[in-house]
Amino acid sequence: MSEKPTSFSIKNWSQDDQPREKLRDKGKANLSDAELVAILIGSGSRAESAVDLCKRILASVDNNLNALGKLSIKQLMEFKGIGEAKAITITAALELGRRRRLEANMRLDKIESSRSVYNIMQPLLGDLPHEEFWVLYLNNSNKVIQKNQLSKGGITGTLVDVRLVLKSALEVGATALVLCHNHPSGTLKASKADIAITNKLKTAAKSLDINVLDHLIITEKAYFSFADENLM
Repeated sequence: MSEKPTSFSIKNWSQDDQPREKLRDKGKANLSDAELVAILIGSGSRAESAVDLCKRILASVDNNLNALGKLSIKQLMEFKGIGEAKAITITAALELGRRRRLEANMRLDKIESSRSVYNIMQPLLGDLPHEEFWVLYLNNSNKVIQKNQLSKGGITGTLVDVRLVLKSALEVGATALVLCHNHPSGTLKASKADIAITNKLKTAAKSLDINVLDHLIITEKAYFSFADENLM
């Protein structure tokens, strides 16, 4: 008679090995990323515990939670033991984490340096697979009045309508602008087109007594500031 397969459901583990109880008794900071994701999925497969499965998933993205958040539901389901429901749960949890980080950074609405711009815009642009161009509209205290996505394009570039930027600036009463766009390739180098659009917007805004303070190129982990590099 064959032996009944061992269940790897978390509820059947010894208490010391149960991440739910570990979180309750020792606090969330004491759990590894794999243990936290294991709580989300609840169980692994007959051959692998939930934690081991999550360790394997995390290893596939070099233990980078941002990279994990980029995996599609279909990609997550390629791991044995991850069905559609578990893949959706992981995706939803990581999206909540991204939104939480975005909301926290949105409170830093006064622009004091290029770093403060990056803190606001990285959650919006850092992980995107395509390029987007955004404008921050500031009042005379350098506080953000409004953020507008001006264009959304392929990885090769975007189109920027100078007239639309200035129309919006006048409508919200902005006295200064900060330009931002992302480089999905991760390259932190201003192209000729980046420099040209910066100069074009700066010249046009100046005629309306609006200052273009900076232009940031944003990637997942870093940024390039035109102002910091004396390109403004």
